[in-house]
Amino acid sequence: MSLRIRTPLLCASVALAGFLALPAARADFIEPSPMTVHLDANGITIDNGTGTGAAGVGAPLAIHFDGAGILHVQTGVPDAPPALVLDPHPEQMQASVSVKMSEDKRSVTMTSERLVATWNRDTTLSIDDASGRHLLTLYLLGLGDNRIAFMHGVGDAMYGIHGFNATEPATPGLLRQGNQIAKAGEQGYAGAPFVWSTAGYGLLVNSDSNVDFRETLPGGKPHADQRLASLVITPETRATTAKPAKSAMDLYILVGQPHQLFDALAQLSGHTPLFPKWAMGFTNSQWGIDQNELLQIVDTYRAKHIPLDNFTLDFDWKAWGEDWGEFRWNTAKFPDGPDGKLKAELDRRGIHLTGIMKPRVHVDTVEGRYATAHDLWRPGEQATPDYFSHKPVKDIDFDKPAARTWFFNDALKKSFNTGIVGWWNDEADNTPSNTQFLNMQRTLYDGQRAISNQRVWSVNRNFWLGSQRYAYGLWSGDIPTGFASMAGQRARMLSAINVGAMQWGMDGGGFKDGTPTPENYARWIEFGAFTPIFRVHGDFGQKRQPWVYGPIAEQAATDAIRLRYTLIPYIYSYEYRRRVTGVGLVRPLLFDWPHDPAVRNDVDAWLFGDYLLVSPVVEPGQTAKDLYLPAGRWTDWFNGKVYQGGQTVHLAIDSEHWNDIPLFIRQGAIIPTQAAMDYVGQEPVTQLEVEVFPDTQRSTFDYYDDDGSTYDYEHGAYFSQSLSVQQQGDAVRFETTASVGNFKPALKFYLLKIHGAAATAVASADGAMPSFTNPDVLEQSDGEGWASGHDRYGSVTYVRVSAAVARHITLTTKP
Repeated sequence: MSLRIRTPLLCASVALAGFLALPAARADFIEPSPMTVHLDANGITIDNGTGTGAAGVGAPLAIHFDGAGILHVQTGVPDAPPALVLDPHPEQMQASVSVKMSEDKRSVTMTSERLVATWNRDTTLSIDDASGRHLLTLYLLGLGDNRIAFMHGVGDAMYGIHGFNATEPATPGLLRQGNQIAKAGEQGYAGAPFVWSTAGYGLLVNSDSNVDFRETLPGGKPHADQRLASLVITPETRATTAKPAKSAMDLYILVGQPHQLFDALAQLSGHTPLFPKWAMGFTNSQWGIDQNELLQIVDTYRAKHIPLDNFTLDFDWKAWGEDWGEFRWNTAKFPDGPDGKLKAELDRRGIHLTGIMKPRVHVDTVEGRYATAHDLWRPGEQATPDYFSHKPVKDIDFDKPAARTWFFNDALKKSFNTGIVGWWNDEADNTPSNTQFLNMQRTLYDGQRAISNQRVWSVNRNFWLGSQRYAYGLWSGDIPTGFASMAGQRARMLSAINVGAMQWGMDGGGFKDGTPTPENYARWIEFGAFTPIFRVHGDFGQKRQPWVYGPIAEQAATDAIRLRYTLIPYIYSYEYRRRVTGVGLVRPLLFDWPHDPAVRNDVDAWLFGDYLLVSPVVEPGQTAKDLYLPAGRWTDWFNGKVYQGGQTVHLAIDSEHWNDIPLFIRQGAIIPTQAAMDYVGQEPVTQLEVEVFPDTQRSTFDYYDDDGSTYDYEHGAYFSQSLSVQQQGDAVRFETTASVGNFKPALKFYLLKIHGAAATAVASADGAMPSFTNPDVLEQSDGEGWASGHDRYGSVTYVRVSAAVARHITLTTKP
C-alpha cells in the first residue's frame, strides 16, 4: 500500500544547519514536494518525486528491517555494490523478522520485537527500544551529502570508531567523545565506521571511506539533555568498491545490549572463520635466526617443558631481494626449507612455522617486471630503496583483483606446502586505502583456501571492519618495551575489540627500544596469557625466550604459559563462540555490566570468556593493587578467597617472584580444563576436569571441539555439548545435553569439580550414582561416580559423567 502526501520537509534549525555545514538556502527552507510512501512487510520506501527531498534530488529513501534489531536506512542508488565493510554473502535475516506497521497522516510506525521506528513527516526518524525508551532521533536531511545527523542522550557512553596506534597516547581509553575519525590507520590501529552505546544502540555506515564522527552540545532548552552528532563519509580514501554517489547514504541502526549489537554486526559485516587450535597456544616470533638456532630454541622449549606451538620467522626465512625472493625460502639460512625436511623436523616436535609477508616487491626482479607489465603497483608510487635489502621496491596494490590473483603464486604455494603455514603480514598500512591490508590478507586467505583444507592463520598491523572474514588477527604494531608501553596495551586491546577486532595480540616484551627487564618480561607474559593471540617478539637480534631473563622470570613466565594451556578447552570453545555470536574470548567489562558507571571506561580488567576476570600487573615493583570487581560473587583463582562485587578490593602483589596474576572466577562458572601439554594436541584428551561454581541463577557453558586444523566444521564435523548448573536450595542440579555434530573426539568423561557445600548424595535420572571413598579411587575407576574432597576453594564434590550424552545430575547438600 502507499500514502501520498505533500508537505514542507524539515525546516532545520540554524544550529543543525551549521553543524551539518549545509547551504543556507537549503537549511532555511526546502521547497515542498510530493512524496509517495510505499509500505511493505519489512518497512517503507519514500519516493520524493522530482522535487528536492530529504535524501537529495529525487532520491528514494528506504527504511527497512534487516533483522529484529537491525534497521536499514538507504538512499541513492539501491543496487550500488556494497563496501568491503559488509559481508558480500550476508545471512538471510529479513524472512525471520516480524514487523508491525501502522500509519496516519503524520507518521509511519514500524515495530519489531526489539525496536520501534517512527518516520515523521518532518523527515525525522525516531528510534525507541521495545520497552518504549527513546534512543535516537535521526535527521534525514543531509543524507544526499553522505552524512547523517542524529540526537542522542547527553549521558550516553559512546564506543567504537577507532582504537590507537602503537605509540600515540591511549589516555582516552574506551570512550569516544567529540570529533573522531573511523579509518584503518597505521601501526596497530583498528577502525570501523561503527559507533555504539551501552545505552542500547549502534550505527554502522556502509562505506570503506573514512567516516567522521562529529559531536556537539546544542545547549539550551529543549535539548539540554541531548547531544547532536553526525556521521560523515569523507572521500579521501580509495577503496576497492565503487564510491557512493553524491546522493547516497547507506546506514544500519542496531538496537540491543552490547552482545546483541555485536551479534548483529557480525551478521552484517561477516562472521570469522576459526583459527587452527594450535593458535590458542603460545607463539615465539624472532628476527635474526637461522635453521640451527631455530631447532636449538625449539628443543630447549621441549626440554624445559615450556609449551610452544608456533614459531614465527621475520625476514630471515625469505630470499629477500632475489628473483621470487619475497615468496620463497632463503636456502643459505634454511637449507632444509625448500624440500620440506625442516617442516618434518618441526612436525615431530609439534611446532608450526609461520612467516612474515610484505606488500612490496623488488622492482628489478622477474616478479617486479611482471608487476610493472601488468599494472599491479599502487598508483603513483615511486620506487625507493628497501630498508633491509637496500634495493628498489614498490608496493603491490591489493585493491586490484589482478594483483590478488597473482600474489599467491607458485613460489608462495611451494613455501606453504613446505612449511610456512601462517602469515604475519607487515607494513601494508602505509597507504590511504582502508582496504589495502584487508585485501592483502584476503589474498592469502583465498589463495590458501583454493589449494588446501588447512585453516588460515594471520596477524596484521591494522584493522578495518570486514577484515575478520579472512582469518584476520591484529597485532598492536611496533611497540616499545617497558612497563608504560605494556600498560598501554590494555586500552589498545579493548578499544580494538570495541570495533570488532576480536582476534588481537601484541609483541610480548615489546618490539623496540631495547630489552625488557626480567620483571617486565614476566609480567608481560602473564598479560599475554590472557589475550586472544598470545605471542612474543622483539627487534633484530632480540630474544624473547623465558630462560633469557633469569630463573625468577623464567619460572613466572613458564607458570603463566602452562596456565594458558590448561585452559585450552575453555579458550577453544570461545573461538567457536566468536564465530557464532561475534563476541570473542576477551571483552571489556562494559559488555556484561553496561549500566555500571564504574566500568564504562575501565581498561584495568576484562573478561576472559564468560567466567574469568583478569587484571594483570602492569607496574614495576608493585606490592599492592586496588581492583574494581563488578556485581556478583568472585573467587580468587589462586587462593580461593571470595569477594563480593560492586566494590573495589585491595590485593597484595608479590614484587619479588612476580608469579601472581589477579584472576577471579565468576559465580556460576563452568570452566573445562586439561593437563598442560608441551603443545596443543600432544596427547588425546579423554577426560576434562570442569571447575563448577554453582549460582542460584542457571548458568551454561557450550563446550566445543573439532579436528582443530581443517574447515570440515563448516560441513558438520564438530562436537558441541551444553553444560549447565544451578543451585536450588539444598540441591545442585547439573545437566548436559546430547552432543551436536558428527565429529567424534577422544573425550569420554567430564570430571566435574563442583565447589560449595559437600554433597551427601549424588543421583542421576537412573538413580543413585556409585560413591567412592576419595577422588583418587574415583579416578582409578572406569565409569561414572562421585567422591567428596577438599581443595583451595574449600569443599568440593567430584562427579564423573559420560560425555556426549544427556545427563541430569542432582547433588544433595543437606546433611
